[in-house]
Amino acid sequence: MLVTPPVADADAMAFKLMQAQAGGDLAAVILRLAESDERSRIEAVKRLAGPVQAANVALVVEASALVAARGGADGVHLTGGPEAVAEARSSLKGERIIGAGGLRARHDAMDIGEAGVDYVLFGEPRPDGSLPPLAAVIERAGWWAEIFETPCVAYAPDFDSVPALVETGAEFIALGDWAFAEGQDIRALVEQANAAIAACAIRKAAR
Repeated sequence: MLVTPPVADADAMAFKLMQAQAGGDLAAVILRLAESDERSRIEAVKRLAGPVQAANVALVVEASALVAARGGADGVHLTGGPEAVAEARSSLKGERIIGAGGLRARHDAMDIGEAGVDYVLFGEPRPDGSLPPLAAVIERAGWWAEIFETPCVAYAPDFDSVPALVETGAEFIALGDWAFAEGQDIRALVEQANAAIAACAIRKAAR
């Protein structure tokens, strides 16, 4: 999976995402939007939904259910509690993906899982931009993947962390805004991440 930086220029992001898709298998893009009015946010989602979905990749928006639905996205990514999930599910009527992040403790994750989300995300940047320790993310993702059926997404703070996160058993690995940085070859990063996932699967099958 990919987690975008806050997007203000949808056309520039569309080009980046096309490059990423050329790197191989992607399950979803979590689209973060820059601060703007509701109409502009809906238009940005509309601009990106087509190119992303044409590659059989889900577009999940970190925004309100209204913005996601009117923009034609496949779902919403929430950072609130079970109440936010219930509100989104009522609004979307079970027709779109609902994912959740911002889970700081085990009981937060269990509460949100019981609310019926389609995935949980561990390790993404905090509101102040800081990152949780990688060891803590590995522990949390491994705990969740071993016990719960709801899919788990492990956020990679850099490429070097990908193999260790794959080993947790998390169903998805998320590459964050660092993958979109100037000078980064996002196609190669996606290709290399897929190779790391495939190598892990081979090792596990051989055990």
